[in-house]
Amino acid sequence: MIRIGTRGSKLALAQSGMIADEITRLTGEQVELVEIKTTGDGTTVPVAQLGVGVFVNQLRDALEREEIDIAVHSYKDLPTAQPEHLVIAVPPRADPRDVLVASDGRTLSDLGPGARIGTGSPRRIAQLNALGRGFECVPIRGNIDTRIGRVGDDLDGVILAAAGIKRIGRQAEITEYLDPLVMLPAPAQGALAVECRKADMTSARISSKLNDRYAQAAVAAERALLQRLEAGCSAPVAALADVAEGASPDEVDLYLRGAVGAEDGSVIERLSTTAALPDTGDAGAAEMAARAAAVGRALAEDLLEAGAEQLLKLDPSSRRLLMERT
Repeated sequence: MIRIGTRGSKLALAQSGMIADEITRLTGEQVELVEIKTTGDGTTVPVAQLGVGVFVNQLRDALEREEIDIAVHSYKDLPTAQPEHLVIAVPPRADPRDVLVASDGRTLSDLGPGARIGTGSPRRIAQLNALGRGFECVPIRGNIDTRIGRVGDDLDGVILAAAGIKRIGRQAEITEYLDPLVMLPAPAQGALAVECRKADMTSARISSKLNDRYAQAAVAAERALLQRLEAGCSAPVAALADVAEGASPDEVDLYLRGAVGAEDGSVIERLSTTAALPDTGDAGAAEMAARAAAVGRALAEDLLEAGAEQLLKLDPSSRRLLMERT
């Protein structure tokens, strides 16, 4: 019996259930879901104020106490520093884009000045404000059902991750998929992290069967960029990597975009880069991910040189003053 640790939210249970079904399909192993309450559960405090790891730490504690064999996380919730005694597999990634759920089937272009859009994400707020459309960004917490429930009540719309809304079966309510040119997603958005103890060879072998090397490389690039910027969920940082077949059979092409902005939308620094990565199959997945991470760090350096360092060091009110002075 493989014990999978999961948060108790509807989305977390759906995600963990997907992994449980896949483990059984691939290995024939029976799986038990073990619900674990985390610091981030049961609070209305914005995630940006709670800090990094609030949806993760208790799951990792349970792993270390050997109360569970595997933990399933939304990858974007993980701190960028990975404990050496824990290993992660990355299943095929879901749609990384953000989506809008708005009243009366409206899109962003249909919403006028003063439209109230629910999101507590500094990244989303920065990019919405940068559109210059006069939207009012309303801080919002709660599960997907709770957020959507406010649309048409006190909100004109909410912005959510496409992957999450699809995983709980509410994709029919999406009124617009937001192009990454408009709303670049969070690093690792849409990806799951299947984590286990490195010393637990059985669980490590099972979880490795779930790993998708292209998804692993894309997430490695995005999170390396985030780590080099020394930023977390409280900073308006976005990144998206696409990995596709390259010109030769032993290479893949990586296209990485990154952005850092002032939360008030007064400035957004956006840069992109491309690179060829070695692809020698699943056996070379770690090398591909390492090369992708190097690309992410290099793009982060370019963003820092372009002014991202000043943006990340200042609080939102100070960012506005900086932009007015320069």
